[in-house]
Amino acid sequence: MRVKVIEMPLDFGASRHGADMGPSAIRLAGLQQRLESLGHEVTDYFSPIDIKPADYDDEGNPKAKYLNPIVRSCTQLALAVEESFREGDFPLIIGGDHSIALGSVAGVSAACIRQGKKLGILYVDAHGDFNTAETTLTGNIHGECMAASCGYGLPDLTDLYFKGQKVNPENVCFVGTRDLDAQEKNLMKKAGVTVFSMSDIDRQGFPVVLQKIRNFFAEKVDCVHLSFDLDVLDPMFAPGTGIQLQAGLSNREGLMIMEEMCEMGKVCSAEIVELNPVLDIQNKTAVLAVDLIARILGDKIY
Repeated sequence: MRVKVIEMPLDFGASRHGADMGPSAIRLAGLQQRLESLGHEVTDYFSPIDIKPADYDDEGNPKAKYLNPIVRSCTQLALAVEESFREGDFPLIIGGDHSIALGSVAGVSAACIRQGKKLGILYVDAHGDFNTAETTLTGNIHGECMAASCGYGLPDLTDLYFKGQKVNPENVCFVGTRDLDAQEKNLMKKAGVTVFSMSDIDRQGFPVVLQKIRNFFAEKVDCVHLSFDLDVLDPMFAPGTGIQLQAGLSNREGLMIMEEMCEMGKVCSAEIVELNPVLDIQNKTAVLAVDLIARILGDKIY
């Protein structure tokens, strides 16, 4: 497979800075060598953005902090993602905070519309990222990106790259969710997204949930964008992330999600986000991120 690695060193969307160094940490953990060892051709390894640190920019709207630089950067990402599809490459996006999903989803959506394909999203995250400027408690756009991709929120976000909804909420599936705001939860239910929370995993068992996820996409869509936030993992396994929440997925469960989705054969693009090397321990989370990426691109134990 031809893989285009797109680095997004952006941390405007989160409260804690440091995620902008995440792409470098994953690169230094041996990503390119790992991909090439699996037989993939890395056609390019670049960042479409050139942006100054958040400390030197104006926060702007307190309900959508750093809106302008995020919209500008994510529009550039969307263009890069759509172009990678046009060139026949697999776009692999490395973040950065989760606000970059605005650009990756918009780019994949534009490519699917052009190809006449139906898009689905697997959102592997402790959070829903389904707030809007009206419901947000923090004003951080990484908590608004999935709502905007589904058509809810500020026009600057919902109409990023092209006007209108980027994905039908009925084709969006969350897994590993364990921290939702009250109004955010109500909006997710209203929108009609599917959620497999940590409670669902505990009650039903992880293999059962994985099979339900596979069935969900098999029946609904032609192409899946996989968006993996490292905070879905328990901090025991992934300490290097900005929002550390106990009782998350194990490293084995994270790897299994990636392997199962690879076997399904519908994943057309992927991103991994929210690695903060400042908080990491001996590069543990960056190394795990490389393992996760390898699994979505065909690596197996045996």
